[in-house]
Amino acid sequence: MHKNLGSNEDGNDNISPTYASRLLSFPLPKYTLPDQSVDPETVYRVIKDELQLDGNAHMNLATFVTTWMEPSATQLMSETFEKNLIDRDEYPQTAEIEKRCVNILAKLWNAPDDSAFGTSTVGSSEACMLAGLALKWRWRMKRQSQGKPQDNPNLILGINAQICWEKFCRYWDIEPRYVPLSDGRYHLDPDLAIEKCDENTIGVIGILGSTLDGSYEPIEKLSGLLDELQNLKGLDIPIHVDAASGGFVAPFLQPDLVWDFRLMRVKSINTSGHKYGMVYPGVGWVIWRHPDDLPEDLMFNVNYLGGNEATFALNFSRPGNGVIAQYFNFLRLGREGYSKVIGQCQKTAMYVSSKISKMDFFELVSDGSELPVFAFKLKSNSNSFTLYDLSDAMRERGWQIPAYTLPANLESTVVMRIVVKENFSSDMADLFVNDLKLQVNKLSGIQTNEQGNRTKFHH
Repeated sequence: MHKNLGSNEDGNDNISPTYASRLLSFPLPKYTLPDQSVDPETVYRVIKDELQLDGNAHMNLATFVTTWMEPSATQLMSETFEKNLIDRDEYPQTAEIEKRCVNILAKLWNAPDDSAFGTSTVGSSEACMLAGLALKWRWRMKRQSQGKPQDNPNLILGINAQICWEKFCRYWDIEPRYVPLSDGRYHLDPDLAIEKCDENTIGVIGILGSTLDGSYEPIEKLSGLLDELQNLKGLDIPIHVDAASGGFVAPFLQPDLVWDFRLMRVKSINTSGHKYGMVYPGVGWVIWRHPDDLPEDLMFNVNYLGGNEATFALNFSRPGNGVIAQYFNFLRLGREGYSKVIGQCQKTAMYVSSKISKMDFFELVSDGSELPVFAFKLKSNSNSFTLYDLSDAMRERGWQIPAYTLPANLESTVVMRIVVKENFSSDMADLFVNDLKLQVNKLSGIQTNEQGNRTKFHH
């Protein structure tokens, strides 16, 4: 969110292009509309030049979001920007492609039959909101049928959950019951989650790929404990799996891991197509085991676009090109391609994490053996620099790596996290490791040669 700027803080309210006035003979205002039209090539150049100040997306190891697609996929996306996904009657083939993607994901996640139901979204945040609303409505309908109050719903989740779940609870008046972390465990503990459940619990969130360290939460164990809880207390509590990242990883790298619709208690799953689905932002997906898991009261019928269409979304108009690009990847890669690409990402992640683990200053929090994501922290006896210092130093070399504190109970622990995506090649991995050694040695007062090898200490 940006404040309303009456004037720039530096007193300069205009954009003044260079090029010796070849392109533009007058400055452009930054915060008001210009009085006259400007040549499109000039505007293109002005904006492109300013965007050079952004970080290099290919060296962004902070984001889970896809930063590279094949040229043919990029071309297909550019050719379909104008297709409004909500206009299913006007763009029936785009709607058909969305349906195919939903079916592909339902089968990928072992939906029991052809009754699974789903939709595309702008990203996993919207998908989580929709899944959470379905949990709340189902819980409320059940309470109404039992003649019980419906004014105190709660949701159980690890405190490592993505910020969208905190938003969901606040926006829709749900009490979040967070399961704390502990040293050495950076995601939900199923035993502690069960202790927080009661008759007002609308569901438990299991995360397949924590954003903190890339680890999987033990969803099969969670499901088993909820089965035991139902047998003991009669509480039938569903699971939603937030597989924003892992939904496109586990089926290919850990196919025997039981986390999906093979568990009867899992009622819905979301994922981000723009993460390891390998599509540019923003496209997400949410799938329900059965249409009954999505209450009809949440559906809306729209009949002014040429046909009577049912819709369930927080957004309305949006381009269909993300869905089309997702289908491109499904056809282009198949199981073999996804396994190969994501498998290489994991190999690279584990290679880099193994190199970092051998450095004097660092200790691994995770190694990339689940998601191709890992985190590390400073050893307790390392006090010559902070990870925030290292993050700034690596940015000097173009690398973007986040440093952050862990949530409640572990606030004093600072970690760095690295996300390995398709465009982070083996060669780039070696360059990164060399730059990391170089910057660590500089921060710790060690002189190095150009290859990053130690030569002598500063005195």
